[in-house]
Amino acid sequence: MSGELSPIDKAKFVAAKRAAEYVQSGMRVGLGTGSTAAWLVRCLGERVREEGLRFRGVPTSARTAELAREVGIEVISLEEAGWLDLTIDGADEFDSELNLIKGGGGALLQEKIVATASDEMIVIADAAKHVETLGAFPLPVEVIPFGWTASQALIEEALVTMDVLGRKTTLRMNGDQPYVTDEGNHILDLHLTRIGNARQLAMLVNQIPGVVENGLFIDICDRVIIGYGDGRVEIRDINAGTVSEERVEFLEDDNLFRDV
Repeated sequence: MSGELSPIDKAKFVAAKRAAEYVQSGMRVGLGTGSTAAWLVRCLGERVREEGLRFRGVPTSARTAELAREVGIEVISLEEAGWLDLTIDGADEFDSELNLIKGGGGALLQEKIVATASDEMIVIADAAKHVETLGAFPLPVEVIPFGWTASQALIEEALVTMDVLGRKTTLRMNGDQPYVTDEGNHILDLHLTRIGNARQLAMLVNQIPGVVENGLFIDICDRVIIGYGDGRVEIRDINAGTVSEERVEFLEDDNLFRDV
């Protein structure tokens, strides 16, 4: 490891390490995309090496698949899995009802398909991702390249009728070229500031021609594990209606950190 982990990385790590404990041998597990999900994949790889954990992972992006193979996780497709026992992923925002905004990493389509094909979804995040109302993080909307400007215009027109504070939309870029998802699509980021009715907005946006999927995950997440820089984790279970706090112990000179 080069240098000590920052408090935010510690928070992400302890959330991921605690979530990794939910995975049992024989499971089929959806593996999320993003910086926090990458910690999860590393933690699961450590369990594979150190404990002999055997499970099959369904990645939600090409980069997650590459990392999973590197750490020794058996990777299969969702078609091969059929259905999943559990999906663990990060989030860009979550509210008190565990509704989410996802897609900052550009993998929202695969992430939503995998999450909804699971018996349970666990979100891992640092405390900064908890918001009273969704919308401060730009809402990603995946659109097909053909006619994307028409789709953008229709989205902006639809936003006039929605309970949102902002209506600016931008095409996500990768340098001087449009960002391209694993499915070959583009992403429009909706700068809404506040979303008054996330469920209504999600349904409306998905009806617009050219839209493939949006980054609002409504009634999908079952449990969120919030990490803190001091090693604490808070576990919120929306189905049980419980909130608990634990502490995750780790040493920063462990093998897990050497290549971070």
